[in-house]
Amino acid sequence: MKLGRLNHVGVATPSIENSVALYRERMGAEVVRDPFDLPAQGVRVCFVDTPNSQIELIEPLGADSPIVKFLEKNPEGGQHHLCFEVPDIEVARTFYDGKGVRILGQTRIGAHGTPIFFLHPKDMGGVLTEIMESPKQAH
Repeated sequence: MKLGRLNHVGVATPSIENSVALYRERMGAEVVRDPFDLPAQGVRVCFVDTPNSQIELIEPLGADSPIVKFLEKNPEGGQHHLCFEVPDIEVARTFYDGKGVRILGQTRIGAHGTPIFFLHPKDMGGVLTEIMESPKQAH
């Protein structure tokens, strides 16, 4: 295993609409994907393209969303996680498990339609880390 490509930076927000306006007006973002709901994960998602990666804007879908507590501590939103690509999600899961890194929950399908899992921030230098099977490798 070695560090894969940074796929996106996850940014929690109370309002995707307001965040999109900020990225367009202050940062000059030109390509903003249509927002969509991920009910299984309790979030609404919108991707803002950058030349070499993406910003994943995530807004809670309801009071039981996993990002509600994050937004209670950070009412204006903020960086939530980093996402790195791997060629094979099961090989990566076995690797991190073997290193004693706590994996949060089961492998599931993420916003890009590929398998993902999260690594506990306390085992990753304080950063919630998403591991995602590369869209190029996914079946």
